[in-house]
Amino acid sequence: MMMKIKYCFASMLFLFGTMLIAQEEAPKEREPGHTNQSRFKQLYEEFATPNTYRSASGAPGPDYYQQQADYVMDIELDDANKKIYGEETITYFNNSPDDLEFLWVQLDQNVRAKDSKAKLKNGSSIRANESVENFAKKYVNPAFDGGFNIDFVKDASGKALPYTVSFTMMRIDLPKPLKSKEQMSFSIKWNYNIPDHTVDRARSGYEEFADGHRAYVIAQFFPRMAVYNDVEGWQNHQFWGNGEFALNFGDYEVNITVPADHVLDATGTLQNRKEVFSKDMMKRYEQAKKSYDKPVVIVTQEEALEASKGFSKKKKTWKFKAKNVRDYGFATSRRFIWDMQNVKLDSRDVMAVSMYPPEGNPLWEEYSTKAVAHTLRSYSSHTFDYPYPKAISVHAKRQGMEYPMICWNYGRPNPDGTYSDRVKYGMISVIIHEVGHNFFPMIVNSDERQWGWMDEGLDTFMQYMAEQEFGEAFPEAVAPNSAYPSRRGAPSKIVPYMSGDQSAISPIMSNPENVYKLGPNAYGKPATALNILRETIMGKELFDHAFKTYSKRWMFKHPTPEDFFRTMEEASAVDLDYYWRGWFYTTDYVDIGVKGIKKYQVAKKPGMGDLMGKVIMVEADSDQFDPDLEGVSPSETSQTLKEFMMDNMSEAERAAVREPKYFYEVTYEKPGGIPMPLIVEYTYNDGTTENITYPAELWRKNDKEVTIVLSSQKELKGIIVDPKAETADIDTTNNSWPSKEQKSEFDQMKEKIKG
Repeated sequence: MMMKIKYCFASMLFLFGTMLIAQEEAPKEREPGHTNQSRFKQLYEEFATPNTYRSASGAPGPDYYQQQADYVMDIELDDANKKIYGEETITYFNNSPDDLEFLWVQLDQNVRAKDSKAKLKNGSSIRANESVENFAKKYVNPAFDGGFNIDFVKDASGKALPYTVSFTMMRIDLPKPLKSKEQMSFSIKWNYNIPDHTVDRARSGYEEFADGHRAYVIAQFFPRMAVYNDVEGWQNHQFWGNGEFALNFGDYEVNITVPADHVLDATGTLQNRKEVFSKDMMKRYEQAKKSYDKPVVIVTQEEALEASKGFSKKKKTWKFKAKNVRDYGFATSRRFIWDMQNVKLDSRDVMAVSMYPPEGNPLWEEYSTKAVAHTLRSYSSHTFDYPYPKAISVHAKRQGMEYPMICWNYGRPNPDGTYSDRVKYGMISVIIHEVGHNFFPMIVNSDERQWGWMDEGLDTFMQYMAEQEFGEAFPEAVAPNSAYPSRRGAPSKIVPYMSGDQSAISPIMSNPENVYKLGPNAYGKPATALNILRETIMGKELFDHAFKTYSKRWMFKHPTPEDFFRTMEEASAVDLDYYWRGWFYTTDYVDIGVKGIKKYQVAKKPGMGDLMGKVIMVEADSDQFDPDLEGVSPSETSQTLKEFMMDNMSEAERAAVREPKYFYEVTYEKPGGIPMPLIVEYTYNDGTTENITYPAELWRKNDKEVTIVLSSQKELKGIIVDPKAETADIDTTNNSWPSKEQKSEFDQMKEKIKG
């Protein structure tokens, strides 16, 4: 009994003591958990959920649909009064699963109406020095009276349909819903005053020359159906000026009446060529169909100048048909020179065409059609064969704008015909870019009004490749031993923007109306991101296959950003979520550098307290580091390593071993937010170099810094991160070891002056 009591008492003491210890050593309160902040986490938060319309692979789903809008139009251009009149019949096909109570129609010209709110969307300030022209435009000249005048909206029976104009959109109310899989036709009659496109950068309009004649580039000129889709229903975002277009595919039949002394080209195939062409023009056109190496002039400069001696009162109607296009444009003037050249693609012939006034020569006759033909070949090789019958480049002052099969481009020589390399390259580049838009977004039909980068960025990336190929194909056009001087695409070109004031930078995934600098945001940065993806991350073979897969999947369809991102990964087996997030969803930048380096050697066993079976490494800063052991093989130093090699390797294997003699622990830092491959050039004391690219995944577990061990038979002399400037690193002051002296701006300026 006594023993039981003692046992119980002892147990109580133990328990009490344990409680005291537990109280004294109570664990600290656990830190709260956190969400996944890794830059490598999947893009589940940013991406829309896949569904039967758009699959997780990035391809159209089994229930994918898109609407169709066909147009029959009669257009007349009043040259004397600078006005355009039109009547159109739209046949709208509701291929969606929804019944539609009303329709939305775009009225883009209303952005130039007298009372347009677009003129008030930005702030303004008084400038101390203002040109007379700009001052008059701001404060003296009357406002331009643009915008649509709608004469009527009628159904197929001629009965008026009620409509409401909301700025650049018009809602047409239907007497009964347009049911799923049904179609309806209705007509709109309209007119508007044509703007001078050289004023306020109008995308469409006229330019008046010194002799009083005009060249017209006409687009966004007719009421166009808005898009209804699976993503948001009606895409009826207003047109404020920057965000471009979301449009339906359809078939067009268009009759355009202009002065009889004009020549005209447009979207589509000309139906009455023999009626509107002279016999000489017909003969030259037949020659052009057989010419694959140089343009054939259809209307000469002499003929254009002769036509410009008067103003014909007669009229001529040009008739066109276009299949499966998303928009329509035309250009007309009595002052146009006109040339054509056939281009052979893998599956078909396409006519490359240029129209330009005498002011464009000699530059345009030399390079315009050449650039058109090259663009068709280059873009087709990276995507799909160009499916339309022609591509037209029209010269227009201060212009760069694109529509199906036709575009306007700047680049004008001096009055005496001379021109600088800057003007030449600018003209060639804008032609490549605008003709290239036939692929993105005229065929791969993204929503430009919301995702400007999906057409401008992809096209600028394609433009960069086409420019480099142009320089290779036409070396006489570029400086000797030089590549084509592309303005955008190379990683170094985007550094000033990405390293700028973060408060004035928007993510690429922003509406074009809401970004601070549209050029770098929608053109330069996405083009650079894709170029780096192709050249550095994925490699050309994987990238090109994935990009071509995306292009072919979404030909004549409406892709979203997720469709592009998913396809690029699905067709390459490369996980790029970290890349899309860093480059497209944030304003992070790239900055990777060398933080520090430590040198090691294998220590001698005697006196080192060597542990059985261990190889002991000591740092150069340690008092145990022996300078006499530098360059000595590890097996000559460590008895345990020598024994291991003797016991586990054959004589032949030991003879083949190249034992490292130098060991370095290099720490790399990443002040920038975007994870990128760590591209390193190691230089050794014998002058040789070694280039190693560590994958971006190196940063997945430590976003700030990472340490890498380098073992070599040669002594390390220097390290350079990103030696070829492949990653758009914004700060190269930390890219070298030993650190390189950075010259001040003053010293750099002195060197430039001396140079």
